[in-house]
Amino acid sequence: MIGFPLGAATTAAELARDPHPRLAELRAREPVSWLPELNGWLVTRRDLALDVMRDAETFTVDDPRFSTARIVGPSMLSLDGDAHSRHREPFTAPFRPREVRDGFAGFIEGETDRLVTALAPAGAAELRRAFAGPLAVAVVTEALGLVGADTDTVLSWYEAIVRSVSDITEGRAPGPAGPQAYAQLRRAVEATVAEGADSSLLARAAGRLEPPEVASNAAVLMFGGIETTEAMITNALLHLLGHPDQLALVRADFALLDGAIEESLRLEPGAAVVDRYATRDITLGPAAIQRGDLVTVSLTGANRDPEVFPDPDRFDVRRANARLQLAFAHGPHYCLAAHLARLETRIALRQLLDRLPGLRLDEAHPAAPHGLVFRKPPALHVLWG
Repeated sequence: MIGFPLGAATTAAELARDPHPRLAELRAREPVSWLPELNGWLVTRRDLALDVMRDAETFTVDDPRFSTARIVGPSMLSLDGDAHSRHREPFTAPFRPREVRDGFAGFIEGETDRLVTALAPAGAAELRRAFAGPLAVAVVTEALGLVGADTDTVLSWYEAIVRSVSDITEGRAPGPAGPQAYAQLRRAVEATVAEGADSSLLARAAGRLEPPEVASNAAVLMFGGIETTEAMITNALLHLLGHPDQLALVRADFALLDGAIEESLRLEPGAAVVDRYATRDITLGPAAIQRGDLVTVSLTGANRDPEVFPDPDRFDVRRANARLQLAFAHGPHYCLAAHLARLETRIALRQLLDRLPGLRLDEAHPAAPHGLVFRKPPALHVLWG
């Protein structure tokens, strides 16, 4: 593709390791750029990112190349229009703000208390795997109410499915583990629906969707609820502990905790990109996009657009417009469980900061987010006491 030299020089490895300098260059000079390594367009400017995510008729997820659908089949994540609404609507009620608070706050408080109590005597931990991941898995397991599936089982399914989706996204052939895990999940969903408990989100959805559709959407909820929430908690901890001045502001006034969470989401969204496919020829910014082209929106790039967020690389828990971040996407595919993810993160951070005195990063184990599609530190070692 002629006319996009910055895109031609951009590598997937660079975007996985430290994307922000390159994304800033692209946003300023090639806000819609052709990246040969992605075999598609990358959108980095916030206004153009919104144009793409709002217009599901022109930029669709409903394409055979969509990675998640290749593992779990059609779902609310990979359909548009009436089909998308039909898949999504049966799951919306429990994830509204009041229902989230009433239905999940007590469970999250209890699970967080259990995890922190177990960690506290040690004085040191790796919090991604010892805290953020187990909490996210427990909440998803509780939300889905799967018959015969404990948190370890759900985690094993999730890890296999994520690995397969990531392989496809990065151009590799997925192994058999992902489809095998999804088959096991589907059997658990069928058993849950057959039991028909009124309290089961899946059983209620089965009144409006076919069994394979309930299973595919359960996989999407599991996938999103674990991957992005684990990243959200871990990244927020990294940002707060890495900026002692901002942490001091939050400790002095916990009303700033929500601002810290939004600012962390802005700086490092757990899902760095979302994919769409052009349904027609269209001009977007400087790019002449052709029907069928892959159009990838960089949420990471859009979230640091200086036209919207002055001094965009700075972590500022008092930033007035941090909630304009796009970490949960936008438009018809805005994250269904955004309120639940925020609640989990708020409770998790508050308990960690309250109950682990002197919580700080372990300088012997430096941490930084990593990943092309999903971004978080591979490990987050901390000390306290």
